Amino acid sequence: MAKQKLRIIPLGGLGEIGKNMMAIEFANDIIIIDAGLMFPEEDMLGVDLVIPNISYLLERREKLRGIIITHGHEDHIGALPYILPQLDVPVYGAKLTKGLISAKLKEHRYSKKATLRTIQPGVKFTLGNFKIEPFSVCHSIPDGMGLIIYTPMGLVVHSGDFKIDYTPVDGKPTELAKLAQLGAQGVLLLLADSTYAELPGYTPSETVVGEALERIIAEAPGRVIITTFASLISRIQQVINAAAKHNRNVFVIGRSMKDTTRIASELGYLNSPPGVLRRFDEIGRFPHNKIVLLTTGSQGEPTSALVRIANRDNSQVKIIPGDTVVMSATPVPGNEALVNRTIDNLFRQGAHVVYERLAQVHVHGHGSQEELKLLLSLVKPKFFVPIHGEYRHLSLHARLAKALGMPETNVFVMENGAILELDREKGKIAGRLPTGNVYVDGLVMGDLASVILRDRKLLSRDGIVVVIIAIDKDAGKIVGRPDIVSRGFVDMKEGESILEQGRDLVKTTLDHSGGRPLEWSFINTKVKDTLSKFFYEQTRRRPMIITTVVEV
Repeated sequence: MAKQKLRIIPLGGLGEIGKNMMAIEFANDIIIIDAGLMFPEEDMLGVDLVIPNISYLLERREKLRGIIITHGHEDHIGALPYILPQLDVPVYGAKLTKGLISAKLKEHRYSKKATLRTIQPGVKFTLGNFKIEPFSVCHSIPDGMGLIIYTPMGLVVHSGDFKIDYTPVDGKPTELAKLAQLGAQGVLLLLADSTYAELPGYTPSETVVGEALERIIAEAPGRVIITTFASLISRIQQVINAAAKHNRNVFVIGRSMKDTTRIASELGYLNSPPGVLRRFDEIGRFPHNKIVLLTTGSQGEPTSALVRIANRDNSQVKIIPGDTVVMSATPVPGNEALVNRTIDNLFRQGAHVVYERLAQVHVHGHGSQEELKLLLSLVKPKFFVPIHGEYRHLSLHARLAKALGMPETNVFVMENGAILELDREKGKIAGRLPTGNVYVDGLVMGDLASVILRDRKLLSRDGIVVVIIAIDKDAGKIVGRPDIVSRGFVDMKEGESILEQGRDLVKTTLDHSGGRPLEWSFINTKVKDTLSKFFYEQTRRRPMIITTVVEV
């Protein structure tokens, strides 16, 4: 084993926010940490989800020993329904994480075939050459875990998503004593969350939010509508606590919020005094000042409950002047416009909207710079790899490590597909895997051809023109004038003359085709070339042109 190297291969989550997935390999064993998804960027038109490329794992399926999930957020569990049918390996996660995965697999009709195993902090388990010990970390969902991985080369610590909160809602702080103990033992490699490496200082405690929510609920004259991430169970618990204290009843709307609340309650992660959580059909029994509504829609998602309320499109809830709406979440980068539009629409209807700029109604679940420095100082790793974040986050996290005295040669800023090889003394980037995005597009999953996305961009920008041409079957000649139909290209009134000219142009072009019978390939090429040039000259736009030939 002396010649073997420990290989660290990020398959997702580095240089981006989301689709976290890390492979750790030694000899004939590979373990995978997390299997998340990412929501599509603006230019990925029609794409539903983006998941990691697992071709490296599929080629080495016999080496796979298991997938370990650090916590139950979508960017850590969302790819499982798509990759498990291909990999067929056991999945390890804490009780709540396992419950959320199970519900997700059931939705995709895969739950009966999957092997899900429960793990807990402090209890070691073995997968091939690796012995793994989970430890508790604070995050914005209960059962967040980091991992201590005992390898033949030395200790590897994976932080998971974490922050250091001394007063967490669930009473389970990050295990700093355990981390200090590891630092004293000697740690070969630290892999640590970089999401908020840009922010100085410390991330505030969840208790700050609890106090703000309680004050709002106590002072609101009418209903209080609170929106947050469905997975933010500690926030849901704070809302229930504040509502119970001020004799209000809590009603949950939005499918994902209902599902998470049900699973968390069944597994004992949400504690509600009797009679506080109510069925929605009971809402008419209570005056407005005794009601709190918990809803999805904190990111301005078009189909979410809050956005439909803001758009007057929700049959169950209408905004009444005097309602207080609390946006208990920060917009994910890219969602700001959607969130701002939702807030504006709520104000228009007479609601009083409270969001992060007006009160501390949200804190994020990741450590800021001082917490990242504390983790590095406690663990004292020989090698360090920043994970989970866009490239600037990874670079800034690496800079923090160097400022604390880590040698530059021992800090590796990696991207997806890079292969880090380590022995006890040194490490190097030993190669790179091809790692394109894998798109989930309706029922289709795969490396969506760039030509498809290019066509969708073209359609969204310049529209489509369909040219219908009648051809005499026997003579092979054009019959009458072609018909041209457009969508998203020109306004029907103003563009009618352009389309008329286009019809004449196509007829003239095909009439002067040299007298030979017209063939499909000739017609298609000639029509596209002629019309593309003409439309660009007239409009400076290039619509997609589809030619249809009808034989008569």
